[in-house]
Amino acid sequence: MPLYLTESDVDRLLDMKAAIAAVESSLLHQANGDAVNRPRARLNAAPGVHLATMMASDSATGAMGLKTYAAARGAYRFFVMLSDMRTGALLAIVEASRLGQLRTGAASGVAAKFMARADSETVAVIGSGFQARTQLEAVCETLPAIRRARVHSRSEANRAAYAAEMSERLGIPVVPAASAREAVEGADVIITATSSTSPVLLGEWLEPGAFIAAIGGADPYAAELDAAAVRRADVIAVDDRDQAKIESGELLMPASRGLLLWERTAELNQIVAGRAVGRPSAESVTLFKSLGMALWDVAAAKAVYDRAIADGMDGDVSRQIAPPPLA
Repeated sequence: MPLYLTESDVDRLLDMKAAIAAVESSLLHQANGDAVNRPRARLNAAPGVHLATMMASDSATGAMGLKTYAAARGAYRFFVMLSDMRTGALLAIVEASRLGQLRTGAASGVAAKFMARADSETVAVIGSGFQARTQLEAVCETLPAIRRARVHSRSEANRAAYAAEMSERLGIPVVPAASAREAVEGADVIITATSSTSPVLLGEWLEPGAFIAAIGGADPYAAELDAAAVRRADVIAVDDRDQAKIESGELLMPASRGLLLWERTAELNQIVAGRAVGRPSAESVTLFKSLGMALWDVAAAKAVYDRAIADGMDGDVSRQIAPPPLA
């Protein structure tokens, strides 16, 4: 019978190192033709109420799944339904808020590994919310030369709390910055993780060699980066080009004005597999626009499930979901 794995299970069974390994492997499988991802579909059920679904399969691990999340009255609930590709059996239902936070951070960490300078020392984080924490954690995991970070967000109290928490967690100085420009000045790695619909990062602030991970906003009318920042990028990577053509305001708006050709973009899986260049030179500016892929959810959920089975949770009847009785 399938397992039911809670947020606390995910937090206990999946750490950032394992999430990065799962995401990177899934991208290699995708590049090799063993994994398939489908863009997100949305259902607007009522004002302020919507349902989103996204699907993926990975024959290299034998897992396939569906991620679904519902929003109502400003609250979100995330789940992954993980199935066995060999039998079609449902393996687990996984609560996926923490899972999504980890896999989104892990993807930026993987992108940084292949697109940032290996000697990067300074990170700028714009945003201090839920996703911003695992973003910084992940790039510090894959870029061991990181020595310091600066954070800016609209709330002085929030950025101070973020700086204190992440300094203690990561063992490096993380300091609050009074403005986004102050945070970005001299940064090797720049992370934008906001809910802003207008640019929080301007191209004129960028220095040669910078890597940008833009992870906020999956909306054709929202953009964390201005057009100048996109134009400055020598390499632009997306997680899924088909999804980017639907949801990435940062790229859709320049493309609509002829300032960006989609053929210029690379999918991250191709960079990870060495089939596209992630960083042409030390002076190149590189950009990863992340929208989130079901493939990462399936990979992370499979890692959680495997650890749960190894811990003997399949014998815990309270975790099992009994099938309904036959009619």
